[in-house]
Amino acid sequence: MSNQVWLSQLKLHRAIAVVRAPKMVWGEKMALAVASGGMQLIEITWNSDRAPELITQLRAKLPNCMIGTGTLFNVQQLQEAIACGAQFLFSPHTDLDMIQAALTANIPIIPGALTPTEIITAWNHGASCVKVFPVQAVGGTSYIKSLQGPLGHIPLIPTGGITLENAQDFLQVGAVAVGLSGELFPTESVLQGNWQAISEQARTLVQRLH
Repeated sequence: MSNQVWLSQLKLHRAIAVVRAPKMVWGEKMALAVASGGMQLIEITWNSDRAPELITQLRAKLPNCMIGTGTLFNVQQLQEAIACGAQFLFSPHTDLDMIQAALTANIPIIPGALTPTEIITAWNHGASCVKVFPVQAVGGTSYIKSLQGPLGHIPLIPTGGITLENAQDFLQVGAVAVGLSGELFPTESVLQGNWQAISEQARTLVQRLH
C-alpha cells in the first residue's frame, strides 16, 4: 500500500485504535468492539498475546478495516509483522534500517520521534508520517502546535495521553490523526467483557472527530 493511500485513510478516519492485549481472545474482542463503533484503523501491538495470529485473523474478520501493528523494535519483528499481513507499522522509536525495510516492502511505517531533529530524520529517510510519543509528557497540544511552523509539511500522529476529550484539540492544532489505547479500552470494561461499552467509546470518538 502506498503512502498516499495510507495518508488518505488517516485524513478520512483521523483516529487509530491501539489494542494491547495480554490474552488473544481479549484482543479479538477489543478490535471487533471498536470496529462495530465505527473505527477502521486498528493497531495490534506486537507485544500482545499471539499478535501475528491475531493480525491474520482480524484481516479476515474485518475486511473493511485496516489492521496494522506497533511496538516494533527491530527489522526481524517488522518482517514477521509484514508476513502475517500487517497493513501499517508503528515503532516507538526511529530506526533507519526499519524504515528502509518497510519502504522495500511498500508498507507504510510510522516511527516514533519526539524532538524536531528526530522527526525530520524519520521523515527524510522515508517515514510515511511520524508518531510523536509520548506527547502529553512534553506539552500535549501546545507542543504539536509549536511544531507546525517549521514542520507543518510533516504529517504527525500524537500518541500517549490522547483522550476522547482532547483528541479533537490535537487535530485542530495540526495533527493528521491521533492514536488512542487505554482511553478506548478501560481495564474494567475489558476484564468484565463489556464490549458494548468499548463500542460506545469508539462511537463517541468517531462522532467527535467528524
